[in-house]
Amino acid sequence: MSLLHPALRAGLAAALMVTLARGVETQFWVNNSRGDYEKATLKRLALRSDGRLTLAPAVKELFDPSVSYLWAAARDSKGTLYTGGGNPGSTAAKLFAINGQGQGRAAAELPGLQIQAIAIDARDQVFVATSPDGKVYRIAADGKANVFYDPRAKYIWALAFSPAGDLYVGTGDRGEIHKVTPAGAGQVFFKADDEHIRSLAVTPAGDLIAGTEPSGLILRVNSAGGFVLHQSAKREITALAVAPDGAIYAAGVGNKSAASAPAPPPVPLPPPAPAAAPGGMTVTVTARTPAPAPTPSPSSVSGGSELLRIAPDGFPTRLWSDAAEVIYSICLDTNGKPVIGTGNKGGLYRIDSELVSTKLLTLAPTQVTALLAVPKGPILAVTGNIGKVYAIGPELEKDGTLESEIMDAGVFSEWGRIEPKVIANGGAVKWETRTGNVDRAQSNWSPWAPVAERVASPAARFLQYRMTLTGPAELVHVELAYLPRNVAPLVEAIEITPANYRFPVTVPGIAPASTLSLPGMSSSAGSSASAPSADPGPATLNYSKGSQSARWKAADPNADKLTYTVEIRGRGEKDWKLLKDQVTTRSLSWDGQAFPDGEYQLRVTASDAPANVPAKALRHALESDWFLIDNSVPRITGLRAQNDAVTWTATDDSSILHQAEYSLNGGDWTIVEPVGRLHDAKQLRYSLPITKVAGKETVVAVRVTDYADNAAVARIVVP
Repeated sequence: MSLLHPALRAGLAAALMVTLARGVETQFWVNNSRGDYEKATLKRLALRSDGRLTLAPAVKELFDPSVSYLWAAARDSKGTLYTGGGNPGSTAAKLFAINGQGQGRAAAELPGLQIQAIAIDARDQVFVATSPDGKVYRIAADGKANVFYDPRAKYIWALAFSPAGDLYVGTGDRGEIHKVTPAGAGQVFFKADDEHIRSLAVTPAGDLIAGTEPSGLILRVNSAGGFVLHQSAKREITALAVAPDGAIYAAGVGNKSAASAPAPPPVPLPPPAPAAAPGGMTVTVTARTPAPAPTPSPSSVSGGSELLRIAPDGFPTRLWSDAAEVIYSICLDTNGKPVIGTGNKGGLYRIDSELVSTKLLTLAPTQVTALLAVPKGPILAVTGNIGKVYAIGPELEKDGTLESEIMDAGVFSEWGRIEPKVIANGGAVKWETRTGNVDRAQSNWSPWAPVAERVASPAARFLQYRMTLTGPAELVHVELAYLPRNVAPLVEAIEITPANYRFPVTVPGIAPASTLSLPGMSSSAGSSASAPSADPGPATLNYSKGSQSARWKAADPNADKLTYTVEIRGRGEKDWKLLKDQVTTRSLSWDGQAFPDGEYQLRVTASDAPANVPAKALRHALESDWFLIDNSVPRITGLRAQNDAVTWTATDDSSILHQAEYSLNGGDWTIVEPVGRLHDAKQLRYSLPITKVAGKETVVAVRVTDYADNAAVARIVVP
């Protein structure tokens, strides 16, 4: 597609115009949307949903505990981060502690498959829940783990402390929330109608917020009972976060229809990670993992996920959704904006508004299972597949690069300017390109070359650009100009249609007497990759005695508009005679009665002159097979009546005879066979038995038609 004016280009929604060129017009490859840049390779760059690119937050790997996954995280008042997970097939789950300097150690080892949840009370006591068939443990300073509470439930999904110091325990498969006193005495505080309490959080007012599965409920629970704040369209609420003003952020994942039957707990069982967040609020982060094998399997979750915000007055809003990503975790950054961790590609997103979100980065591990925001500091991210701990931000990366997808110009092309729209803000952008004539960037491409006033890379069919962004710059829009080399059109095939039919000329109020339908030409000749859309398609022709018609397959690699010159010559003739010039369709009909009987050829010449300057216009011609024009009627000779039969001979100079008929005394025409029974020659004999009636004569009319629909009639009176 060609855009001629910058203002028009900017208004176009299509982001990537890798369409076939048209003539020698300058073409433009435009990148300006999230979809464009998702096809590129981004390093240390954040991508907004409206297609803007900025530097990503700086990422530092704090700790590698050498486990397959980590599911839960919490941070005490001294800045020590606790996280836990496990390894497939292991009989012991490990708790790790990482201090403010990023130094990590194994803090405790617990019986069980995995650590599902961690919570820290006001005295910095660490409580850990294991699963399946797990218990809640209190971890002493020396790493000794003591059973603090046993809910006697199949799963423990979430832990959260109330302002009064009571510990809430979210369980499955009976959907119970247990309330446990600081002394370890507990009982069922709330029984949900759902099978699983998947996530927990506590509001500043002290109310407990719970997310369930499989109905996807978000409930407010207090001493008065439970109240459903919202029912998500998704199956399970995997993560919750509560803002200081009481607004609730909830992550819903999975299609309800995929698992509506009340079967045992879903095989991809999701674990939560509660964390004491800055400002005294509690953030519970949950994730999915199958049991008993704890290797994460979010790919089994169909239906993607959504992020909901429930305002303090209870009004719900969907802030973000994605058909493929699965939200594992939520935290609130220093500006109060929700940040979500996802799988299966390790994505970290900041939700800027109902309309705009930013993909901050992609971590190498495939799931971001827990997030914690440090006041005036980084966001701490815990991952699964593989289990690691990262510090993200608040500083930005010093630079970032974008390596575009490979652009296919369709044909060999020359390259012009790169015109980016950059909001500098003190930053800078550097551009490089490379080109080649194979569809993968290999060693036999040109080397990366810096872009000065124009692209310096050699002319070729394929191009790739690399952008390096430094400092607080913002890339909004990229436009690259290129000039395709004009390539000659191609006439692939010519088809002569049956005689006496013409392509329709519409005359209002007049319907054709008879028609002939033709299929597309694709099956009649091999197609060419260099001439797309060459087939003129199906056609309906109208009967017209004496007319001749032809159609052809032709197209242009540059998608140029074509015109055609159609010429004809007879057998033994040297020069081509013009039938019609400047034909704009891929078919032509003409009056065959203006030509003597005989064999002829057509020559069709395609020209791309309408789309090119005269010096660069190109042509291509193709000659048809020989075809017959036959306007002469057959000859009927030797018509006589003898021995109770009428006999005659029919001869045609050009065509094989097609049919013979007779009529008695002006009656209906009846088909008669030749003596040899087959109509397979230009001369045939016929014999028609006649029963004479005494005293009456019979008028016998005979009619012979050739394959060109030319007919001769003769008559005889039989006494």
